[in-house]
Amino acid sequence: MDHLIPWFVLKSVTGIGNLLFKRLISHFGTPQTVLQASAQELIQVEGITHHLTTAIQKQGISENVKKELDLVNRNEYRIVTLADSEYPSLLLQIPDPPPYLYVTGDLNNSTAKIAVVGSRHATSYGITTTQKLCRDLAANGLTVVSGMARGIDSAAHRGTIGGGGQTIAVLGSGLGRIYPAENRKLFHEIADNGAVISEFPVLAKPDAHHFPMRNRIISGMCLGTVVVEATRKSGSLITARLAVEQDREVFAVPGSVQSFKSMGTHHLIKQGAKLVEHVQDIIDEIAPIIQTPAQTISVAPNDIKAKVNRLSTEEKRVYQALEPYPTHIDELARQTSIESGKLSSILLKLELDDIIKQSPGKYFSTTL
Repeated sequence: MDHLIPWFVLKSVTGIGNLLFKRLISHFGTPQTVLQASAQELIQVEGITHHLTTAIQKQGISENVKKELDLVNRNEYRIVTLADSEYPSLLLQIPDPPPYLYVTGDLNNSTAKIAVVGSRHATSYGITTTQKLCRDLAANGLTVVSGMARGIDSAAHRGTIGGGGQTIAVLGSGLGRIYPAENRKLFHEIADNGAVISEFPVLAKPDAHHFPMRNRIISGMCLGTVVVEATRKSGSLITARLAVEQDREVFAVPGSVQSFKSMGTHHLIKQGAKLVEHVQDIIDEIAPIIQTPAQTISVAPNDIKAKVNRLSTEEKRVYQALEPYPTHIDELARQTSIESGKLSSILLKLELDDIIKQSPGKYFSTTL
């Protein structure tokens, strides 16, 4: 761990943020060289003042640095620095990459990455659509990156893992402060099927200002960002804006025109984001970037169509009345003219066959 000390020492200098850190490393090569540089040499770097040169030269190994590295060691986390080959290559291209990342799991820098983000308060349509999309992305060998938040983020990770793919979670807290707490199991599943990373100290709390910082990493390490269900004030739109600033692709999954939870995604589409109906929309767009021919997706055969073909006339009537967006049982009864007892029986059968799903409040939707 001794080789990491200069990285932590330089990062702990008051006034040295990620932007200046990158400039210093670009100029001097290593943190050790920076710490040993003369005032005359340091002042040549843009943004370095006389005050900062003094602070750099006086900075020593603090107790906080020693404690932090001890925490990393005891928890068996890894530190991946800007100088390491494992550091995400695309992330190096943004103006203010983290000098180092706390990592548990395998970053696998050889695979192309796509970010999938969206509402914390997602609808069943958003969850189902995200999981299917991420299964298909996994089937195409793409790594899915998200933020492990409730809703769409969690669905993105679970869909990818369910599809046998690799996924990366970028936290707005330290690795030792899993947030949200209910995602503890998911945290370990992601680490076993990819990696969980953070730029924040091990015990850092999920403070509000951490999340915009987290978002630049999500978009920065990916070829493009897909937004699923976002209101007009959603934090996911920050990620999309950062992706544009980083010269990355932006995709948006459309929702119902009646749903305020899709107003943000529809706004993105109006602003030029590529509309995503199918994973192939993403593959076609990024194929030239990764310099490989666009290929038709290879996913496991979906047997829902076969199941639907075997349904009775009344069962098909109920299924055809449903959409990806939830419909209340009373509305289904009105549309199908089937009495409530029989309708409930049909819905239960369809649910047991995994053709439809039920949401709280007696709402039903197709499983896509």
